[in-house]
Amino acid sequence: VNGIEIYSMKIDSKVTSRFAHNVITSRAVNRENVSKEVFFDVELPKTAFITNFSMTIDGVTYPGTIKEKEAAKKQYEKAVSRGQTAGLVKASGRKTEKFTVSVNIKAASKVTFELTYEELLKRQFGKYEMFIKVKPKQLVKDFEIEVDIFEPQGITDLEAEGTFITNELQNTIKKTFSGKKGHISFKPTLDQQRTCANCSQSILDGDFTIRYDVKRTTPDNLQIVNGYFVHFFAPTNLPKLPKNIIFVMDTSGSMYGRAIQQTKEALLKILDDIKEDDFFNFILFNSKVSSWKETLIKATPENLDEARQFVQLISAEGMTNLHDGLMKGIDILNAAHEENLVPKRSASIIIMLTDGQPNVGVSSTAAIEKEVKKAINGRYPLYNLGFGSGVDYSFLEKMALENKGLARRIYPDSDAALQLQGFYDEVSNPMLIDVELNYPENEISDLTINNFKHFYDGSEIVVAGRFVDSNQNHLTVDVRGEGANDALSYTTQQDAEQTGQAFQEQEYIFGEYIERLWAYLTIEQLLEKRITATGEEKENLTAEALALSLKYKFVTPLTSMVVTKPEENDNEEGIADKPTEGIDIFTILLYLRSQPGTCVVYAKLLFIVKLISIKLSFLTKSYGQIDGDPHFIISVPQKKDAICFNINENPGTILNLINDPVTGITVNGELIGDKRANSDAKIQNSYFGKLGIASKHLDLKLTVTPEKITIQNGDEKTGFTWLDSVTLQQAGLTLIINRKKNLVVSVGSAASFVVVLHQVWKKHPLHQDFLGLYTLQSAKLSEQTHGLLGQFFHPINFTILEIHPGSDPKKPDATMVVKNNELTVTRGWQKDYRRDSKHSVDIPCWFVHDNGAGLIDGVHTDYIVSSLF
Repeated sequence: VNGIEIYSMKIDSKVTSRFAHNVITSRAVNRENVSKEVFFDVELPKTAFITNFSMTIDGVTYPGTIKEKEAAKKQYEKAVSRGQTAGLVKASGRKTEKFTVSVNIKAASKVTFELTYEELLKRQFGKYEMFIKVKPKQLVKDFEIEVDIFEPQGITDLEAEGTFITNELQNTIKKTFSGKKGHISFKPTLDQQRTCANCSQSILDGDFTIRYDVKRTTPDNLQIVNGYFVHFFAPTNLPKLPKNIIFVMDTSGSMYGRAIQQTKEALLKILDDIKEDDFFNFILFNSKVSSWKETLIKATPENLDEARQFVQLISAEGMTNLHDGLMKGIDILNAAHEENLVPKRSASIIIMLTDGQPNVGVSSTAAIEKEVKKAINGRYPLYNLGFGSGVDYSFLEKMALENKGLARRIYPDSDAALQLQGFYDEVSNPMLIDVELNYPENEISDLTINNFKHFYDGSEIVVAGRFVDSNQNHLTVDVRGEGANDALSYTTQQDAEQTGQAFQEQEYIFGEYIERLWAYLTIEQLLEKRITATGEEKENLTAEALALSLKYKFVTPLTSMVVTKPEENDNEEGIADKPTEGIDIFTILLYLRSQPGTCVVYAKLLFIVKLISIKLSFLTKSYGQIDGDPHFIISVPQKKDAICFNINENPGTILNLINDPVTGITVNGELIGDKRANSDAKIQNSYFGKLGIASKHLDLKLTVTPEKITIQNGDEKTGFTWLDSVTLQQAGLTLIINRKKNLVVSVGSAASFVVVLHQVWKKHPLHQDFLGLYTLQSAKLSEQTHGLLGQFFHPINFTILEIHPGSDPKKPDATMVVKNNELTVTRGWQKDYRRDSKHSVDIPCWFVHDNGAGLIDGVHTDYIVSSLF
């Protein structure tokens, strides 16, 4: 592709006792007679930790170094001061994060990339699953996946499949397993990789998944190696506990349409799976709260039929009274236990689904967390499902973890109903409650979590620890739990000698795998505990997790990997890290420009900004603007380029443009059309005729139309017209109206915008006045910011390939690789009115067709909301 040939790509995985050590090696050569940029892109499971990376060029190896985040940041900033930058790790999908690094390679030179990552495989539905993303983006002469599995308990089942595997490719998957060993290889030839005979496109594009399970002659398995142990607990053939389940569902207006239909579809399928011994109920919340029944109801066939009718009638409207809905569910469940309406030996669960943030009743998330924790009082888990991008996911996650549950994102795609049902399936078969695995206190230190509220069928509990005496070779464990019929209680023990004998035959086992498994699990749990901790406890958890991350060389949220990349003049540093925050100075410039007597200051500042803009660009996130029909323009500073797309929707449609659940800032826009429809036009013109900018934390709403600007602060309203020249500061809001031109808005210290007024001739037969929106400072908005525009406040990377003539000779087409999608894009120009509402500046950009399909997350209709606020 573009002169760069990947001639070898190998993925070598070794799995030992569920712990996977994966090495991806990619070799490329520059076939051109000029230097070229070579990209190494790979998607990793979100649960994995990168442990090593290196590049070898002309026999010289350039390694990555894992450091504490602040130390890495300083090294990174030093390199950036030379005008060089790279952000290497970012989220890219439901299950994955993307690792990206690029390097310039001389003509006819070769480069070898090697990336290592590790993860503990989780057991779900009776199988361990390892997920490998396959997307070489071109035909590869030597492509191979090699997986070796060793399990001391023995392997009972082994399967491998790929979403891209055709009948012709099926025979290229080789798998064998016997006793304790399993092996899988996948090595397609060049011809087998082609999408068709003589094609140059690769069929290798999708997910390669390996699943297996182990023999279980006893409920658990203990392994001891070199002063560390791991304990796997997964009893089988236990009777299932009856469950008492409350579904607390958000039916506010933002759920209207596909979201509520998918939720109803999932609930109907879930009702088919509820057992007759179970008890259940539905709580619905919007502006008000309602319930199907006032108590938990047994799942008799008659009650299930009535529940199906109830679900069919669920509709969406109103706002989001999350607090009262959740408290109602908790009260019903608590009452059922107190009044003995449910079996004593049963498992209780609350599942809440919401797509928004609390905005009616108790809207303080801290207050809701406190009251929910007090009401549940550790008696059962709370599972929070966040639907779409508008939720305050950190709030849902913290509240779930405080109540022994977990949070899960539900992505608003076509399979959202299956995602909901899949989550239910994970927790629908409780086998034990109140499970405790107790180890001798005087023998064990640094124990991972060893008590669990529920054990579900098909899952596994894993506990690891370190011996006080590293030479100890014996361990006894007391296991306790409550089952459907009686208590589970037994003692198990293991000698290190037995484990050692099991591993002597395996030469390929990587390092001190049990010690690394313990470190991985400990870091994972420490990071999870930090979510609910505060003050000194949070500081201690952070310090402990950081020390382990550095010791075992894991790239975690507390560490970064600095990658030194060779360049012609100097070394360039890239950093494997979450996207960094940015800064912006243009709010100051616009303000100075609008004020009398500041021309000289403005000119000097502008000159300075021009001089340092290259060095500032690395700190600036992608930012965007909306103007015209409406045209979205996304500036990508690190590419010195822009991407643009249009949204074609009917007048009256309200679109979510920016939504940050952390800072509480939202921006929505309502479309207007021409005065009369053009019957000849395939697509009618539409513009933004009303903008709503809100800050939940400031209790502030700003409504902007071409006629007036209205500020609502609590119950107080203040209005201005575009004929005013105003500079206003109140309650965290800075407002500057430049008469008949534009409006500069700063909300707290989090975000700044310019709203441009476009006025047309009043007697124009077709057009009417409209608004443009330009973002000036997105730096302090959180990483959870989303929306049609807000999602681009995070760094975005793209590659342009194969530029060729398009249908318009002045506008070439090209292939854009962005977010793992290959899109056909067109080079064009859009107009920027930020500086002058009458005279525009042409901005060159790559135009993405079909309402931004493949560039925006989901589809554009996912961003339609029911009201301006």
